[in-house]
Amino acid sequence: MAVTIAIYVSGGVSGGHINPAVSFAMCIAGKMPWAKFPVYVFMQFLGAFFGAATVYGINYDALMTYTGGNFTVTGPTRTAHIFATYPEEYLSITNGFADQVISTAFLLLGVFAIFDSDNLGVPKGLEPIAVGLLIILLTSAMSMNCGCAMNPARDLSPRLFTFLAGWGPEVFTAGNHWWWVPIVAPMVGGGFGTAVYLLFIELHHSRPKPPQSIANHDKYELTSM
Repeated sequence: MAVTIAIYVSGGVSGGHINPAVSFAMCIAGKMPWAKFPVYVFMQFLGAFFGAATVYGINYDALMTYTGGNFTVTGPTRTAHIFATYPEEYLSITNGFADQVISTAFLLLGVFAIFDSDNLGVPKGLEPIAVGLLIILLTSAMSMNCGCAMNPARDLSPRLFTFLAGWGPEVFTAGNHWWWVPIVAPMVGGGFGTAVYLLFIELHHSRPKPPQSIANHDKYELTSM
């Protein structure tokens, strides 16, 4: 629902890009100029940071009551996972990286299909709802390992906030220094998903044939004698 509302609010101005992996994919596909990419990404990270600060402020009393003021990343009263993703104890860096790549690739496949006017498409105005349902599906299917961020801004900015707000440097060392995986892997997955859609779907759309000139038509028209 948060993603759906965000796209409805900002879609008419920026296209609803709240994810650097999506912006990266749009640039690769030629649907957005590269000059806009750093501006979009900066604002996405900034928005995610203030979003984390808002969550912290609204839930401050609950956090203090639950933790006794001792904010931890691990342990029975851990709370850092509210803000950023952390891997389960059994998960390796390699498996977690693959998890994030595949989930983000599926996200971009779905996003391109939803907004592709030459595909089956979605009724105009319902695209944000379709994206929201897609994220619910992917999160449900892929989140058992590490929370399935699929969004570098949504992970790094809140992690930086928790570092500053009292959780300390463990937010970067936990999970065998897991912090970089939700940043790099979604970008790789976004590029991979984009390449798959462009090469195997968009490239094969049937294009309408250009109209022939009347003179050319008359030249080759069969007539009955």
